[in-house]
Amino acid sequence: MTEFLQQWFTSLSAIEQFFWSIALVASAIFLLQAIMTLVGMDADYDFDFVDGDTMDAGGAMSLFSIRSIVNFFLGFGWGGVTMIGKTDSTFLIYLVAILAGCLFAYCYLYMRRKLKGLESNGMLNLSECVGMKGNTYLRIPGNRKGKGKIQISVNGSIHEFDAVTDGSEIPTGSNIRIVAIVGNSMLVEML
Repeated sequence: MTEFLQQWFTSLSAIEQFFWSIALVASAIFLLQAIMTLVGMDADYDFDFVDGDTMDAGGAMSLFSIRSIVNFFLGFGWGGVTMIGKTDSTFLIYLVAILAGCLFAYCYLYMRRKLKGLESNGMLNLSECVGMKGNTYLRIPGNRKGKGKIQISVNGSIHEFDAVTDGSEIPTGSNIRIVAIVGNSMLVEML
């Protein structure tokens, strides 16, 4: 088998050897990255020459990550291999290979950006709760003389918070509206 591959590779022209080498090496690295991702050994090293922000650090997309470079060469190699039999123009072969590489890298960055948008750390910005309605879980003493508990639904998830009120006592089970944030508690009024 090895002898057959050597004969096949040496029978290729220089440009064919160039594109086949890039396509096969990039495919092997891509396959290795895919396997590592599936088994949880994923790593994406970024080299961002703009301001140090990378996607993995929670910032902008990095154009020069190992994965985006591998995707570029994957498209470049296979684009070149595909075009070799279609035209005699070396310029056209390289042009299509470069465009295919850029397309592969763009698709990778686009998918990462979309997947990044799906991530959530579960943190809730308390100021976004002002105006929301809920109900009391534990009675809230009147005139801020103590704290009670409220429950509100945010994005389909029930959250429980300490609550105070400026008015009279709010009994358990009452409907409330959040008026403001006071420290780590919600200022509420009964509806």
